[in-house]
Amino acid sequence: MGDVLFTNVRVFDGEGGDPFSGEVLVRDNRIKQIARDGESIAAPGAEVIDGGGGILMPGLIESHAHVTFLDTANLEALGEVPPEEHTLLAMKNAKKFLDAGFTSMNSAAAAKPRLDVVVRNAINDGTFPGPRMLAASPELTVTGGLGDVRLQHLHRETFAIVCDGPDQFRQVAREMCREGVDTLKINPSGDEFVPFARAHQTVMNEAEIAAVCEVARSRDKRVAGHCRSAESVKLCVKHGVEIIYHATLCDEEAMDMLEEAKDRVFVSPTLGVTWTTMHEAGDWGITYEVAESLGLPQEWDRAIPVMKELKKRGVRILPGGDYGFAWNPIGTNARDLEYFVEHLDFTPAEALTTATKLGGQIMMMGDELGQVREGYLADLLLVDGDPTKDVKILQDKDRLLVVMKDGSFHKRDLGAALGRQAAE
Repeated sequence: MGDVLFTNVRVFDGEGGDPFSGEVLVRDNRIKQIARDGESIAAPGAEVIDGGGGILMPGLIESHAHVTFLDTANLEALGEVPPEEHTLLAMKNAKKFLDAGFTSMNSAAAAKPRLDVVVRNAINDGTFPGPRMLAASPELTVTGGLGDVRLQHLHRETFAIVCDGPDQFRQVAREMCREGVDTLKINPSGDEFVPFARAHQTVMNEAEIAAVCEVARSRDKRVAGHCRSAESVKLCVKHGVEIIYHATLCDEEAMDMLEEAKDRVFVSPTLGVTWTTMHEAGDWGITYEVAESLGLPQEWDRAIPVMKELKKRGVRILPGGDYGFAWNPIGTNARDLEYFVEHLDFTPAEALTTATKLGGQIMMMGDELGQVREGYLADLLLVDGDPTKDVKILQDKDRLLVVMKDGSFHKRDLGAALGRQAAE
């Protein structure tokens, strides 16, 4: 890879401040030098990219990725896809993430054992294009928990492995570590669309949660928990779970525990799937009235003040909206930034920081990923327009003029924007 020099750009560095005019030199896969406010970089022989006054920013990072989900309209449809075809479809999804400007993704669960691992490894060795990726296990659940789609007379599967009792959870967690996952995913709580395991119900017991966390500590892995109920949040924080997904029904004690652990935990509320299920799933038979009967608007109304309060307390809240369902498809992940601004009172720059700087931290690469800083990895977007004023710009893939991952161009299409000052 030769040197690449971005000129005539405004740099959003991921720290949350205003963009500054400057130049950025990429050498190999790292940001070598940054010039500010009229200064220039001497880089003989470098490929020069005139950014036309657009925003150069870190690549987006998805905190709740489901690259192996296939935009299905129900859970059991995932179990009907053979693993061979499923692998190929997942690789197509990985490219969709990269096309949408997501240069890293932290998986929140695989649809089948080893799928995430295979996709991650194929991306890393260059077989297929895709973001940097941390691979997860399927969701470890209990009989009658979220992901148990079996019927008494019929075996069905989806994104979960059903375990009962700490010994079974411990065994399966060890198997998943053996197969190479980075994260063990557990489902301590239910979900509103599961009639036998609702969102406020905690379906895993403490011994089961502790068993998975014990395995994770012994193998240097992380645990992520599907935690909608307040009790599930408390149990997971108590036993060292690092990633709390949802946290929508937190009570005061749960928020206190998250605040106390704010330097080691991440919260990803997954607003996207709730919003689209309430408002955009009618074509699949889920009208607002159906969503209301499931309790989704009530959970939404509880979640919004909880997230606002956690933000005030300094808890790290990251976008990532459970994309991978028919009405919430992969590739539209940038919508969560809009939800953060419109519903959680983030400024656009704050929302961008959650998807860049904090994203680097959830990827366990906070000292080299998620910011435009000298020495950091060159995962960059050149955007036609200013997402620090309007984050919805990032939902338009045509506005992503350059997508660079690890110093290499995935996309380079300046088109009519070349030499034009961004209007926003």
